[in-house]
Amino acid sequence: MRTLIASISLALLSTLAHASPACEAKAVDKNGKALAGAAKNSFMKKCEKEEGGAACATKAVDKNGKPLAGAAKNSFMKKCEKDAGAAAPAASK
Repeated sequence: MRTLIASISLALLSTLAHASPACEAKAVDKNGKALAGAAKNSFMKKCEKEEGGAACATKAVDKNGKPLAGAAKNSFMKKCEKDAGAAAPAASK
């Protein structure tokens, strides 16, 4: 039982170590208190996902510097977010 608790604690601490500082700063409730537990985990997951999408959106331009639109943008965003998702676990190792 102690091993299980220790491994869960270690897993939680390792995920918090790789958390985005910007998302960490935003993780507060409506009263200004820091989020904890499941609420914080849910918020961090959502925030980091949105943060990755924002980074891809700024890169979505064609060779002339114009923003992509329509199917080209959808395709680029899907690929960019997939690549960002694949790079995140590799960076945490």
